[in-house]
Amino acid sequence: MTMLTQARGPFRRPTYSPERQDAATPGAAEAHMAMIKRFGICALTILLAGSALAGIIALKAIAVFHNLNMTPH
Repeated sequence: MTMLTQARGPFRRPTYSPERQDAATPGAAEAHMAMIKRFGICALTILLAGSALAGIIALKAIAVFHNLNMTPH
């Protein structure tokens, strides 16, 4: 019979309680969208920094090839 009783105790509500469904409020949705926007901005910043670094490396390689007269054919 102990397997059929709740092990949480008499004063804890079950996980399927309607009070638990308060996470679908507009405030939670706005917070979720803000988190997604923040992640997107961080991802774009990292991509732009990587692109800038690749561009600097490419310009330095062009300068080295030009100085060594090693232009590709």
